[in-house]
Amino acid sequence: MKRSRAIVERTIVERATDDFLRHLKERNVSPHTIKAYAGDLDNFAAYIGSGTGSRDWKAIDHLAIRGFLSYLYDRGLSKPSVARSLAALRSLYRWLAQEGVVEQNPAKLVATPRLPKKLPRVPTIEEMNLVLDGKMPEVASFPERDRLMFELLYGCGIRNSELVGINLDDISLSNEAILIRGKGKKERYVPFGGSALAALSAYLPWRQQLLATLERNIPGKFVPALLVNQRGGRLTTRSVGRIVKRIAVAKGMSPDVHPHTLRHAFGTHMLEEGADLRAIQELLGHERLATTQRYTQLSVKQVMNVYDQTHPRAK
Repeated sequence: MKRSRAIVERTIVERATDDFLRHLKERNVSPHTIKAYAGDLDNFAAYIGSGTGSRDWKAIDHLAIRGFLSYLYDRGLSKPSVARSLAALRSLYRWLAQEGVVEQNPAKLVATPRLPKKLPRVPTIEEMNLVLDGKMPEVASFPERDRLMFELLYGCGIRNSELVGINLDDISLSNEAILIRGKGKKERYVPFGGSALAALSAYLPWRQQLLATLERNIPGKFVPALLVNQRGGRLTTRSVGRIVKRIAVAKGMSPDVHPHTLRHAFGTHMLEEGADLRAIQELLGHERLATTQRYTQLSVKQVMNVYDQTHPRAK
């Protein structure tokens, strides 16, 4: 006699979560984002349990969601983690509204936990010059490429994802500018200076030699990427992060340095040297000036020094 298996009916939250995560995968959303959302929404489904809310979306109101956030705090989760869970719920409800499953998004009625403002530690101009002047350290597996990587991240203020997306054809040597594809598929031209041009001139022959050798040994069409790995493929953002950290530490910088640190340094140092905030906004590809204004917070020391030196009542 066969043993019967109990069929456990999945709640509406669990079923919606499965469909929502499948939707995100079809949209090629980052696996890290999907994994984070999955954990947050599973916690919410477990919190709702098998009560009325498990059968009717109308029973899950903003009070239930606030209760869920309180439950997370009681479990010892930090404010950033709770805020991420709320963001996951808002995204779920937004998708459910698009699918016609719900009419309102109760998660929008719940305030996001106020997060402490932590300003990133930005390397000084002297520290950046120390990294870029002289030879690359021995830990650099491809010194010419790695120097160019630093020159573009710091010299152009581009994002890690924008860096690895640069193709050889995107570079205009005559105009000393690079076509950058930013967030939302928005394109912008970013100028590069003499140091980046020198690094580019040193790297391109090595790149051509590497690809020519690979072509002889493994015939095939290689990627048009500017920055390639030893196998001729496009560098990944994760690889760039590892390379930047390894070289920065070898040059005596903090182990907290990552590609975005160099982007912050670009904006901060330009502001310190007198660049217009709107010009920095354009170069960084920020949609809103408020985003760029974060860099003013990083230059408070400079502002105080200017005040002390110039204002009549400060003397």
